[in-house]
Amino acid sequence: MTESGTQPATLVGRLEETEFLRRFLDRVGANGGALVISGEPGVGKTELLEATAEAARASGTTVLRVTGTEFEADVGYAALHQALLPLSCVLSALGDEQAGALRVALGFETGPAPDRLLLSSAVTMLLRRAAAETPLLLLIDDVPWLDRASAVVLGFAARRLVGSRAGLLAALRTGSPGYFDVSGLPELTVRPLDDEAAVHLLTTRFPGLDPQTRARVLDTAQGNPLALLELPQALEEARDGPTRSLPPVLPLGQRLQRLFAARVAALPTPTRRLLLTAALESSGELRVLQAAAGDDYRLDDLGPAERDQLVRITTDRHRVAFRHPLIRSAVVAESTSADRRRVHRALATALVDDDERRAWHLGEATLEPDEEVAAQLEAAARRVLARGDYQAVISLLCRAADLSPSADGRARRLAEAAYVGAEGMAETKGAAELLDGVRQAGRQVHASLNYVSAAALLLLDSDGHVDTAHRLLVGALEAHPRPGDASDTSVVNALWTLALVCFVSGRAELWSAFRAATARLKPKPPSMLSLVTGMFGDPARDGVALLPRLDAALATVHDANDPATVQNLAAAAWYADRLADVREPLWRLIRSGRAGGPGRRRLVALMDVCVDDFHRGEWSEAAELAAEGLGICEEPGARFFGWYFRYHQALLAAVQGSFETSRALADQMIGWAGARGVGTAVTYARHALILADLGEGDFESAYQHATAVSPAGTLAPYAPHSLWVALDLVEAAVRTDRSAEAEEHVRALRETGVADLSPRLAILEAGCAAVVAPDDAAPKLFEQALSLPTVDAWPFDTARIRLLYGERLRRLRAPSEARTQLRPALTSFEKLGAAPWAARAERELRAAGQATQSAAHGGKVATLTPQELEIARLAASGMTNKEIGERLFVSPRTVSTHLYQIFPKLGITKRAALRDAIGTDEP
Repeated sequence: MTESGTQPATLVGRLEETEFLRRFLDRVGANGGALVISGEPGVGKTELLEATAEAARASGTTVLRVTGTEFEADVGYAALHQALLPLSCVLSALGDEQAGALRVALGFETGPAPDRLLLSSAVTMLLRRAAAETPLLLLIDDVPWLDRASAVVLGFAARRLVGSRAGLLAALRTGSPGYFDVSGLPELTVRPLDDEAAVHLLTTRFPGLDPQTRARVLDTAQGNPLALLELPQALEEARDGPTRSLPPVLPLGQRLQRLFAARVAALPTPTRRLLLTAALESSGELRVLQAAAGDDYRLDDLGPAERDQLVRITTDRHRVAFRHPLIRSAVVAESTSADRRRVHRALATALVDDDERRAWHLGEATLEPDEEVAAQLEAAARRVLARGDYQAVISLLCRAADLSPSADGRARRLAEAAYVGAEGMAETKGAAELLDGVRQAGRQVHASLNYVSAAALLLLDSDGHVDTAHRLLVGALEAHPRPGDASDTSVVNALWTLALVCFVSGRAELWSAFRAATARLKPKPPSMLSLVTGMFGDPARDGVALLPRLDAALATVHDANDPATVQNLAAAAWYADRLADVREPLWRLIRSGRAGGPGRRRLVALMDVCVDDFHRGEWSEAAELAAEGLGICEEPGARFFGWYFRYHQALLAAVQGSFETSRALADQMIGWAGARGVGTAVTYARHALILADLGEGDFESAYQHATAVSPAGTLAPYAPHSLWVALDLVEAAVRTDRSAEAEEHVRALRETGVADLSPRLAILEAGCAAVVAPDDAAPKLFEQALSLPTVDAWPFDTARIRLLYGERLRRLRAPSEARTQLRPALTSFEKLGAAPWAARAERELRAAGQATQSAAHGGKVATLTPQELEIARLAASGMTNKEIGERLFVSPRTVSTHLYQIFPKLGITKRAALRDAIGTDEP
């Protein structure tokens, strides 16, 4: 990476990546910035970081390093400590307030918990100041293992380095950013090596491999550099001689992990002992390993691991580093619990000057109850609490509770942990165990049931796992002395929270605990609770029976002064398409929130209005409200719901032809949701992907995504979005020669009574029936669908049915009748800005014999892609590039690029000529 067009000798097949990183280093030296390197495990991200670090040092850049580790993930600000310790001597360059916040966060001083914004600003300013004279590059490896507190602060700083000479380069596994927010940061995706590079790497490092083994390694590694380097020796040994066959193929991840474990087990005992110490200590400092090992320490004991390329030792920096996180995991997995306790005990002794880490290691080293150790953990939690890292406090208090000899001590510490979680808006992976511990200690749970409900909500708000929140609530309700008392507000609150958790999980099995809990309520469940969970949770089965109650409640909603009532009724109205009845009360909540009222109420109201706007064709307002909601979700306590507004942005991008944007947003949602168990976000993302697939004419992908929401022929329980994608599924099934599946789905819609749930769903069901009907019956069914009440209220759905009807009529050789349907469909699509569907309708009109404006211009408009056509129309209407970008969720520069490509296609050279070039079709 020392000069353009070359790559370090240690790297193979990475010329493109090293050139990209070289340019990034140049930009950092001139104007700062941040970059994320992503890729699958073993693809070479760490090697690229190493090469970048060497190039940066060679150019005179100061290099700071941070490596996230599993065993410090619960230690507050551990990664920040790694990053900024070399800069501790320049803290005085900051103002007193910022310097004080940093000193407290890093454990140099004690004091009040630093404000998160103040601390984040202090870190940003420290990096910028340190780079004032000499460029500075902060490298972060294994981002998913950063402790939460550090990840948030470093993510904040990453966005604010432009304009300085400081850079941040972070490496993470694809789809696993942990709590480091990568949204908006430029990204370099490191892909597997191509075939030529993979063969070169393998034959260079292992020239003696027989052809069979070489072929098997190449096939198994699939271009993964780490696998190419690690598999050959293990596979050869597995054959037990040249005449023995190779082992059967296994998934790459599993095989690598097993191979690492086997190689660790083969190391000498002193080597394994020292590796285990390094794995559990995690910083890799040789002085700490020496202090922990005492008289048994010999640096040469790491030689076998180094020769086997499990670790690398940098004597100038006095550190040992594992070559891959799986190696570290394998070292720990190959140890016994007694081995681990012994090492933790030794580390606690070595870290005598670090009270917090010493207490943590003591906690891990202690098996039986020990009040002295529990007290040290509790004291450490107090110190951590002063820094504002609530998650670390909870972790320490939970371990202190585990080691408490008395039931009272255990209950007290667990109760305090639960309180800190609620009060500090923290998350905890072991929240359910807190209540379990209180029960075992003999304490009553009902007194803290409301705290548990709050803690579960905060888990969601803080990106906690849905299953943890579910277990927490179910455990608390089951332990309550009066779980069936419908007059107990704490029970009802817990059930409302549990319903939310079940809904966002997107999994029917989680609802069974909710149903069991509500069935116990006497004399009966609260009316609003049963109404909302029935209409919002499983409307396909419960909705029709509940409609009279919903309509009666909606009749008085405008007089409701309770925001909770308004929002509960709005939720109940979602899948019954009755949100119009709640719009004005919802707008009151939005306006109140904008004026400083409750932020959560405003957030949920924005969600509801976005839904209604999309279905009713108010797409411009939907885009504005989605952007507003996403802005709110940047605030503490609201981040969980960011996926919802990205969903609306993805929907709008899909229907307007910005397919790349739509898929990027959907992929972002899926990547975020998977690690947190938020299945509903995945379903919502699939809805956007379905529309993008249909817009591009990829009906096979549309079918696969639709059936992932609900299989063909059924409306999956507790999958209410199956109602919204029914027409998509049926159309895609027919287009992919799955007529039987399409007919089964129409039958399921009829048997479920979907048409009785809402006028819009009645139109969609009728449209589905027409799509699958034979040619002689289809026109009548299409006419019935288009004659149903409120068809004009749902412009996109109605236009789609007209388009499908017109396409059928044209194929039936009824061009005049086809044009009667296609013209209003095209008009609706153009008014909405649904470019892909407008283009499809225009093509059908031409095929039906209507000379459209595009044809009049020699077919030049037809050469535009759907997105180009939409940009051209918006530009012709007088909108600026910035306004078009905001409308389509792209940058003004992207708009400019598209226009540069559009002009020659249309044979024009000026923006003013766009209107005449694309024209307007007259109905």
